[in-house]
Amino acid sequence: MSEDRVDKLVLENLGLVHLCANRLRGKGIEYDELFSAGSLGLCKAAKGFDEGRGVKFSTYAVPVILGEIRRLFRDGGQLKVSRPLKELSLKITRERERVLRQSGNEPTVPQLAAALGESEETITEAISCSQPAVSLTEWDDDGERQADIPTPAPDTGITDRLALYDALSRLDKQDKQLICLRYFKNYTQSKTAAALGMTQVQVSRREKKIMQMLYATLK
Repeated sequence: MSEDRVDKLVLENLGLVHLCANRLRGKGIEYDELFSAGSLGLCKAAKGFDEGRGVKFSTYAVPVILGEIRRLFRDGGQLKVSRPLKELSLKITRERERVLRQSGNEPTVPQLAAALGESEETITEAISCSQPAVSLTEWDDDGERQADIPTPAPDTGITDRLALYDALSRLDKQDKQLICLRYFKNYTQSKTAAALGMTQVQVSRREKKIMQMLYATLK
């Protein structure tokens, strides 16, 4: 593939890097580092892409991009915890001990969030970061079984989503409107029928055919 074509692929698909980097944001590595590693993966994907295989570039590139980003976590060992999270974890510990002394009850996440002026999501993240790391490796070096926690590969959801968006883009205008009203705006079939000038039965039948087509595309 020519250098011009590689450069064009990279420039046109930087959005994939942002998508992948955002998926792994907040896990101990700065976003700029995630994006930098993802960009390297995008360049590798652009250079190794074979248009003759009949595969969309985005489908080929996402696993490569995620592979480079995940390398950051592997090379760094355990995930790095930012200083603000460490400090918040200490505050949570002190607040937890105070509540236990006064009431004898374990404080809930909402109670901790209210007391410390933080969101429940941030409190949960800080608590998680303070816990000891759990190995996801099925076997250790001595052949002993370790904790086996099934976790879906992060690229799976992204790839499926890209494939879904691609399939939706191929629908005609009315079918796109039908799916948008039913699944993105949560319209009932009757309300969708009124908006599209159809009957409820027509909407039901057409929706079923569209969903069957999408399922066959993503299968």
